[in-house]
Amino acid sequence: MTEEKLMSKKKPAYPVSPKLHQYLEDYNRNIEIPIFYDDLLRFSGSVVVYDQHDQDTLWIRVYYSEFERVEIDLSLKRVYSILHSDGSDDIIQYLNVDTIDYCTFGNSKPFRIKVRNILNDNFTYFYVKKTDASRIYGLELEHMLSPYNLNFLVYKDTLIEEHISGIPGDVFIKDMLPHCSEPEKAQIAKEFVKFNERCMIRLLGDMRSYNYVIVPTHDFDHVVYRIRAIDFDQQCYEGKFKVYRPQFFKENNIMVALVRDKLQHSSVDQYKIEERSMVAKRIKSSGKRIKKLMRCMRTDKISSRENIRQLKMEIFAYTQDVAFKKSRNMGNVLSAALDFVLRNYENVNVKRLLQQ
Repeated sequence: MTEEKLMSKKKPAYPVSPKLHQYLEDYNRNIEIPIFYDDLLRFSGSVVVYDQHDQDTLWIRVYYSEFERVEIDLSLKRVYSILHSDGSDDIIQYLNVDTIDYCTFGNSKPFRIKVRNILNDNFTYFYVKKTDASRIYGLELEHMLSPYNLNFLVYKDTLIEEHISGIPGDVFIKDMLPHCSEPEKAQIAKEFVKFNERCMIRLLGDMRSYNYVIVPTHDFDHVVYRIRAIDFDQQCYEGKFKVYRPQFFKENNIMVALVRDKLQHSSVDQYKIEERSMVAKRIKSSGKRIKKLMRCMRTDKISSRENIRQLKMEIFAYTQDVAFKKSRNMGNVLSAALDFVLRNYENVNVKRLLQQ
């Protein structure tokens, strides 16, 4: 299946509902910030940003008039303080906004802000984007259902996201994977199986290789690789079930081949069960928070009727769970998916206890 047929050409941005705004406020995500996305659009010039191989990165470095730059720099330093510290102005004197980059590729069209500590030259990034309900649901679900916590803020029509460190998947596959040892390749294959399963369960779509990163961690005498999503724009929008399974994107063909070459079917099944069990445990440990989020989602509109109808029937055909067939919106579909995973996990535990 070609990429054009798998994905819609353009996904609309959905507004944040009053219920979702209240949820964000309850969990300290909705915080007043001193700058809006539209303020950063007032740049007066730009240059193309190239990578180390002189390839166009699809980012442009933007510049502002001298008067506006002073105000924008100060506001961005305050945003950094709110995102990473206590929100006070005490650290602002030690910060410098090195670059402001703008990406014209994709739906979110983010600004990437590089902030440096002038005392030690340590730096970090954060992103400024337009709010989109799909993206906010995706970020919150990643925070609760993945192994990783996420830090982000929402204020009116502006979304602030922390940077997720790692090696872009497409870069890793092209430049680094060929040099990995055979045990490392087997471990990466295992992680891709788990990542694929996690995306499918929580309906995070469009995980092409440039929408996730590989995170290497040194552990004693070897390197452990993890896979993290970095783009949450396609949470519960598309109608095709394959969109939520990274294995079906041609950009991931090498990873799929790695799974086929390095893992037996029994191992793949084992890793899928492990990931479903971990997601079920996270659902249970998230308590009221995920229940409140799903209540928001079940009353929200984040996709089209056609996509909802197609997705619920495709997942029904995959699971034979009638709850999918009865779903009226994407919130219902995702609730049914999480309930399906949780129910199977609990049934297995009941059987295990009965056998003891």
